[in-house]
Amino acid sequence: MTRSTEPPLYPAPDELDSADWRKATASNTSQGCVEVAHLEHWTVVRDSKSPGGPVHCYTPHEWACFLDGARAGEFDRD
Repeated sequence: MTRSTEPPLYPAPDELDSADWRKATASNTSQGCVEVAHLEHWTVVRDSKSPGGPVHCYTPHEWACFLDGARAGEFDRD
């Protein structure tokens, strides 16, 4: 029997329930913000106003590429 080294397609619900969600300290509580949690195989993002809503999942490589682009100003609003 071979063991798969592929990450799961999605995080398990119990993994999301126990995630250590972080919100930016600069976020405004009345307007909300996104929250981020780093799981074993994923970085997940959700809307802080709707914590039970959809979760966006990113691999470590995807997350690193996003952060590189954000730091370089690639997503700045003109």
